[in-house]
Amino acid sequence: MREVYFIKQNKEKWLGIEQVIQGKIKKNPDDLSSLYINLINDLSFAQTYYPKSNTTVYLNHLSSQIFQKIYKTKRVEQNRLLYFFTTEVPLLVYQYRRYLGYAFLFFTLFTLIGLLSGIYDKDFATVILGEDYVNQTIENIKAGNAVGVYQSGSTWGSSIGIVLNNLKVGARLYIYGITGGIGTLWALLTNSVMLGSFQYFFYDYGALKDSARGIWLHGVFEIFSMVVEAMCGLVLGASILFPRTLSRFNSFKNGFRDSFKIFLSTVPFTICAGIIEGYVTRHALKMPLFFNLIIIFGSLIIIGFYYIVYPYWVNKKINNQIQHAVL
Repeated sequence: MREVYFIKQNKEKWLGIEQVIQGKIKKNPDDLSSLYINLINDLSFAQTYYPKSNTTVYLNHLSSQIFQKIYKTKRVEQNRLLYFFTTEVPLLVYQYRRYLGYAFLFFTLFTLIGLLSGIYDKDFATVILGEDYVNQTIENIKAGNAVGVYQSGSTWGSSIGIVLNNLKVGARLYIYGITGGIGTLWALLTNSVMLGSFQYFFYDYGALKDSARGIWLHGVFEIFSMVVEAMCGLVLGASILFPRTLSRFNSFKNGFRDSFKIFLSTVPFTICAGIIEGYVTRHALKMPLFFNLIIIFGSLIIIGFYYIVYPYWVNKKINNQIQHAVL
């Protein structure tokens, strides 16, 4: 069957399912199960004959949404917060995983721009980071204390200030997505260029190793969260620019709901980054290198697993439950 005819034949049914998911049409559990089984059959057909088509992506999205509508109530009764972090967010991250890829791609590109700018313009770091900060850091490096800037202030006061600042940066990366993603990319550009020039600045003064031992103790959670927040902004922007079969307003509502949930999931990591920066980073050069590496790579494994590996595992688990439900 040609894909155009397949879409024409089932379009009204799929639009009806969208209305059920949005709550515009009420269905009893038996009718929902029937709709779900029919949708799974359509998805299986599309996966067989149109595996790389947008139709297959669309049907997979619909089936995930209606599955959650059928089974969500039972799971939420157990522990709403646990369900949010262990199932709801990972499924959304999996659904929008390509936007996470886009965010990482732009982050890498923008960071390289900052790195190359530092290489070809020795004053670039001063322009980006500020003259006072650069001069203070140079003095710290000469004194053998590359992370000295993190040792000022009290531990709890520094942590609170850092957390609030990072939450503000993350909120900008996300909310600026309302500009169609342009604002998000601009915010990501400014922060990534700063990171690239910052790292080259330490390399240029022969202190890259010492700076990495300190900066990346908290930087793994902080920077990875920044990328995920940029992903949320891109999802928000795409919901406005590409409404598909929905009205632009309904597409925006769905995009905002989904992206905001993913954004909320970054808050614990942002808080952890602030606590580490306030309490641990100041002792980075006094710690055995082994402990630095445990914290850095342990943080990377935790957050990388949650946003990259775990969503695939949850999606596979849900698909297995779907197959059993159909059978």
